[in-house]
Amino acid sequence: MKRKFGDRANWRRITQRQFKSKFVQNDVFTGHVTLYTIQDLRDPLWKTYGGHTFRIADKGFTWLQYYPKGAHYVVTAMFDDQGEIVEWYIDICKTQGITDQGVPWFDDLYLDIVVLKTGEVFLLDQDELDDALTSGLITVKDYDLAAETAHELLHAINKQRFPLFQLSLEHYRSGFMNADSHPDGG
Repeated sequence: MKRKFGDRANWRRITQRQFKSKFVQNDVFTGHVTLYTIQDLRDPLWKTYGGHTFRIADKGFTWLQYYPKGAHYVVTAMFDDQGEIVEWYIDICKTQGITDQGVPWFDDLYLDIVVLKTGEVFLLDQDELDDALTSGLITVKDYDLAAETAHELLHAINKQRFPLFQLSLEHYRSGFMNADSHPDGG
């Protein structure tokens, strides 16, 4: 199980970035929200889902990441350099927290969900979850937590009852993270 940090400080592809983080508490969302802006990088990052290839990281791209308090998932909304949503990427996690420097993190439980702007939904890395259980990297309890969380999320997405998609669009368009956020964490 890997611990992943919101500031992606060890992501070598990115040579210059801006990172902001803030805690939010309201009727729709409670937890940390981060803004990760790619200012320069070695090479763009491309991913293929359902036979279509998408550029998800390049100069000028912005990622809003949501760490819902007490939840077993983290949502990343990826916007291109024109401000258009590319995809939402949902990491299933065992737990999440925040460093002393104010950087949110999560312990990844392998399963991921990708939702494209077209509404197409993909469950990824079931094989990695299975392998982690077989090789003893996670427990049966961890495995069940990942599977149940993914099932609940897919159900909410299919019923259009997952508010973080719309919230991320509103936050991006309103410049939400530019007010009262903390550069580099804290």
